Amino acid sequence: MAELERMSGNEAVAHAIKQVEPDVMPAFPITPSTELPQFVSNFIANGEINTEFIPVESEHSSMSAAIGASAAGARALTATSSCGLALMWEVLYVAASNRLPICMAVVNRALSGPLNINSEHSDSMGARDSGWLQIYAENNQEAYDNFIQAYRIAEHKDVMLPIMICQDGFITSHAVENITLEDTELVKKFVGEYDPEHYLLNPEEVMAVGPYAVSNYCMEAKKAQAEAMIRAKQVILDVAKEFGELTGRKYGLFEEYKLRDAEYAIVAIGSACGTIKDAVDRLRKKGRKVGLLKVRVFRPFPGKEMAKALKKCKAVAILDRCESYSANGGPLGSELEAAFYRNKNVSEVINYVYGLSGRDLTVEQVENVYDELAEAAEHGAKNEKYRYIGLRDKEV
Repeated sequence: MAELERMSGNEAVAHAIKQVEPDVMPAFPITPSTELPQFVSNFIANGEINTEFIPVESEHSSMSAAIGASAAGARALTATSSCGLALMWEVLYVAASNRLPICMAVVNRALSGPLNINSEHSDSMGARDSGWLQIYAENNQEAYDNFIQAYRIAEHKDVMLPIMICQDGFITSHAVENITLEDTELVKKFVGEYDPEHYLLNPEEVMAVGPYAVSNYCMEAKKAQAEAMIRAKQVILDVAKEFGELTGRKYGLFEEYKLRDAEYAIVAIGSACGTIKDAVDRLRKKGRKVGLLKVRVFRPFPGKEMAKALKKCKAVAILDRCESYSANGGPLGSELEAAFYRNKNVSEVINYVYGLSGRDLTVEQVENVYDELAEAAEHGAKNEKYRYIGLRDKEV
């Protein structure tokens, strides 16, 4: 039977890990994800789960160990943040190209430098082209729910790709909220047992994992991987539908908040969406037709679907909690604007960078964005279409 509990985002994900009970968890501590291996280690020490915890000397090693465990046929898990994820860069591609359905709990934090430990999406966005699925949470409940769905998605025969379950550092990971925890037996039944088709410890099938790929075959392998990413869209929707039938909590590729008749919309990822919803509610009370599209799934990127959802809007603001240093905007802005072009969406678009290194985003700042959208729709965007929110004045 489901129960209501007060938990931080890290506690919620750790509880989901406890319920799913993966076979192996190699991990190395890094703020703000350190609590995750701590919680799991305690569960193991107390005899609550049978997961094998592997303490390693670095994040590169933790991902390497997860790859080895997954290739051997185990359900593998790890967790990291920021520079820890960056240290995994080389082996992230190995995990994806070998089609290993590893789950990684990512607690989003700024990459150095300057050195900063607060929330930002530069770590997971930097890995956006590594071949991993990416699902983001607005709050603690979503972080818990997303993890429960993760293995069902990654291990599906039409997908077989690793997956990142992302939540914002400190804002979500350490803040305490009321959440609903599902019954452990229901979770175990929903997730099911991992039954790999190919694995190293199968004596009936001799195989190699990660050998050198000659040019005659390598491109076809990459195309197959790309097709699996495309198929993952439908699998994510199917798993979410089944999860919703069990729990009453519905998920998709993205959430449309008061978007049906919206003339002006903001597109964003993560915890900032709660602040944006407050701004939408305020402005709606004043008769303003504004809305939010909250991106849940960034990989595979639902560009066509989002372009369709936003087609009737006069102007759209795309908010990035990440600077891609492309001189053209953030990663969400660049990809969604490309999707607009492909799908002939002619909305006025402004890309904003906000919240870097944990800087607050206020309701008043969001309201100002909607004001700028209205101005852009009526007169065109007079200023840069690539802007920052909340910068300190130079003289301060």
